[in-house]
Amino acid sequence: MLKQFAKSFAMLLVMIVLTGIAYPLVITGLAQIIFPHQANGSLVYKGGQVVGSQLIGQNFNDPKYFQSRPSAAGKNGYDATASGGSNLGPTNKEFLNSVAERANNIRQQNGLSPNQAVPSDLVTASASGLDPDITPAGAMIQIPRIAKLRNLSAETVKNLVQRNTASPQLGIFGEPRVNVLQLNLDLDNLTK
Repeated sequence: MLKQFAKSFAMLLVMIVLTGIAYPLVITGLAQIIFPHQANGSLVYKGGQVVGSQLIGQNFNDPKYFQSRPSAAGKNGYDATASGGSNLGPTNKEFLNSVAERANNIRQQNGLSPNQAVPSDLVTASASGLDPDITPAGAMIQIPRIAKLRNLSAETVKNLVQRNTASPQLGIFGEPRVNVLQLNLDLDNLTK
């Protein structure tokens, strides 16, 4: 019995070393060699300072910037430590009221008519609450506001959106998307 316990304990130690130490070190090392940008959080720098990650959405309150998708992550949204959706269903009154309020705000901020459709990604949070991307349609309806506030032509801002529109992966996986942080950084570089 003691001999069996010793063998079992030795096997436990071997498995702890293999799966708890060796495997994570090998995978981390390979990730650092093969995909260093992604392994380190896909950080975005401006002037040598980290301004965010390509993978985590941020709130842009200034009307001179493209607005991100709403967030339900954390008390005030965009909290990367509290990733998650609101869990409110499509028939929930609170959800419907917040969507209607957001749609009205988008229409007012962007000079749209009261009945004009607003892309759903501008009025609903993603499941993670931290989606860094919006649809090209979500970016396009913001162009007139941004062009006016930055004294740029709408065509210049539209070209910037088109340059920042990523295609579906391998041409078939996902939808076209625009990373809001990168778009806003490029917008700042354009107006320097």
